[in-house]
Amino acid sequence: MNLRDKIINESLKLFSLKGFLSTSLQDILKAANTSKGGFYNHFQSKEALFFHVIDKARRIWRNRNLAGLDQIQDPVEKIKQLLENFCERYLKDSENFPGGCVFITLMVELVDQRPHLANEINIGWVGFKRFIQRHLEAGKASGTLRSNVNTEAVTEMLFAGILGASVNYGVEKSDTVLEKTVHSLIDYLEKLKS
Repeated sequence: MNLRDKIINESLKLFSLKGFLSTSLQDILKAANTSKGGFYNHFQSKEALFFHVIDKARRIWRNRNLAGLDQIQDPVEKIKQLLENFCERYLKDSENFPGGCVFITLMVELVDQRPHLANEINIGWVGFKRFIQRHLEAGKASGTLRSNVNTEAVTEMLFAGILGASVNYGVEKSDTVLEKTVHSLIDYLEKLKS
């Protein structure tokens, strides 16, 4: 692994554990085993690094959470698989995210202090909610979901459940509680079927 990638990977772990503002440049240099010169050969600033870390985190998120969805035809089953993937393949990834979901850690920390950075995270959240709602709408159109299902409300509930599960898992590190929460969301989706 080259130095640039090592700095990004180690920063991702640190941001997951400590957040962006509480991670010092010295923390990053130590974790990546490099000097200031090594850092500045690849990044103009810690904030510039932030965007590379978010890109890396998004790639991991997509790889983990969207795995196998292209092989599922039913849109509601796709959401259920996404929830399973989120639980089993993403949140439990302590190698990349030892502190839990990096997006939540950063959003909570940055929304008031660095809103322009929090907005970058929110772009992904808006896209994720659109993905869920689009699949719920397709489920209604295909007759899989009841016609009276309010897809906007269900989207918000699922998203809030995912956020809650992420925060709870970050605090408790309990696989049992995480799985119970995610399966409750899946059971809720089942009850909305025609």
